[in-house]
Amino acid sequence: MFSDMLGAMRAALLLLSLALGVWPLHAVPAVSNSVPNKAEQRAAQSMLRSMKLRDRIAQLVVGVVYGDAPNRTSKEYEKYRHWVRDLRIGGLIVNNRVQYGLVRYAEPHAMALFLNQMQKQSKTPLIVGGDFERGASMRVSGTTKFPHSMAYAAARDVEASRREGLMTAREARALGVHWIFAPVADVNNNPDNPVINIRSFGENPQDVAAHVSAFIEGAHSDPANRVLVSAKHFPGHGDTAIDSHMDLARLDANKERIEVVELAPFRAAIASGVDSIMTAHMTVPAFEPDHVPATVSRRVLTGLLREELGFAGLVVTDAMDMLGLAKQFSAGEAAVRSIEAGADVLLMPPDPEGAIQAVLAAVERGRISRKRIDQSAQRVLEAKVRVGLARKKLVDLDAVSDVLDSEEESEHAQSIADRAVTLLQNTGNAVPLAAPDEACVIASTGLRLSSFGQRMIEEFRRRAPRARLMYVDNALPGAALEAMLGDASRCSAVVFATFTTGTALNGELTSFVQRLTEGGAPLIFASFGNPYLLKDFPKAAAQVATFSPTIPAEIAVVKALFAEIAITGRLPVSIPGLAKYGDGIQVARRGGN
Repeated sequence: MFSDMLGAMRAALLLLSLALGVWPLHAVPAVSNSVPNKAEQRAAQSMLRSMKLRDRIAQLVVGVVYGDAPNRTSKEYEKYRHWVRDLRIGGLIVNNRVQYGLVRYAEPHAMALFLNQMQKQSKTPLIVGGDFERGASMRVSGTTKFPHSMAYAAARDVEASRREGLMTAREARALGVHWIFAPVADVNNNPDNPVINIRSFGENPQDVAAHVSAFIEGAHSDPANRVLVSAKHFPGHGDTAIDSHMDLARLDANKERIEVVELAPFRAAIASGVDSIMTAHMTVPAFEPDHVPATVSRRVLTGLLREELGFAGLVVTDAMDMLGLAKQFSAGEAAVRSIEAGADVLLMPPDPEGAIQAVLAAVERGRISRKRIDQSAQRVLEAKVRVGLARKKLVDLDAVSDVLDSEEESEHAQSIADRAVTLLQNTGNAVPLAAPDEACVIASTGLRLSSFGQRMIEEFRRRAPRARLMYVDNALPGAALEAMLGDASRCSAVVFATFTTGTALNGELTSFVQRLTEGGAPLIFASFGNPYLLKDFPKAAAQVATFSPTIPAEIAVVKALFAEIAITGRLPVSIPGLAKYGDGIQVARRGGN
């Protein structure tokens, strides 16, 4: 019956693509059935029968850890041991630790060691997740540095997304991670979106669907490294102007528009066998008239996702400590409402023990049925069996380095970054640089982004040692910025690079850059993060977007400025008042293509 349903969805998706005329027939993803087989069901049922009600509820909770290996006598380690050994939570998610404004990435061997320690403490194997949207490098050092999703769309390479899915799965499993909270299925069609932008494959729903399907199929293609993948953020976070980490976002489109745009990538993900779908902490009035987040809406999670779209896999909440949800309800009430709505997994509740207790109390009062708990617990256990945790839950610490950051995959990631470089506007052929040794290069960074720009400066210095190269703190006042640069007219060109993914430059940077556009030297404005920032500087001689503030992108821009690579990227989004979808000036490399 479910295979028939998937076939019907595939047919509907094909009709939609043909009607819109933008998704060729060969790009329709093949149907892949991720429904558990009978052996997985039996194994999960056997585990479920041995669990008390509280333990079944605990299987629905995934707590956050930071990928390092705390001292086993520390309070931090004892907290995690309590979650795993005493509460018997279902899993863990590895996140970045932020200290003193700096983002710390997990060291892979310490992370694998710690996860092994936790698995040894757990009676039922833990499912371990990670937001590996650009591969494991989003959370873990020493792994392949894949660009952001939008770079893949700018490079127009769906097969590369398939390869990224495969390699992300292999690196994840080597580290002890089984659940990848990717790909991002949001269609970013709102230039003011402060949280999705380059995490999305773009604004074209069919392009996004094609890349989403390819990533899923790639991640599932190696049986020896089977992972769970999760399309997010349902029912589509791309057309919002509020960061749901900070407040409750809102999707103000009608049902017809949502069906054609926002839901297209999720339908494709389901047809491609996605294991799980992550909810969004945002209101969707077209489907939920009450002013509540989709995460706690039965109309959205059960009515739309389960019943209309026919999704039978795991439904996982977005992080429950995000203010888009936490401002609306107490932590316990949010947990109960999410389960009532149809969620199977509570991700990162602020207090895992409190979440378990709140759901248990709701069952005891009759608000939630035991059958409802068993349905979700069964799905979680089936997923654990599917990724082989019933057979093996520890990773080989000696083999971790053999998989991570291979030279071949690093070259692949670099090739995507190279092909993603997109040039908009090139007055006077400012790009490539005519006299790089006389150029002035400014990398705009801040405390949290202090490592950004370093590789770009190093690469530029190696090629043009006499160029003026400088970092500017994006919190500096305008006068200090002017003093650092000095007389810009003495520069053959000024290259200004920003790495922000926000919707505007910080502080006085905007007025500083505006003045540069009016100076004697041509300004090349390079946005490594949010491409929509280009619209703020229409007088720049040249505008460059990379869609990814990563090391491969920094290298790629320098190569493009020196004409070592052809510039071939095309916009995967439209930029109001500046450029339309698909725009991009093509420039041959020195010596021809």
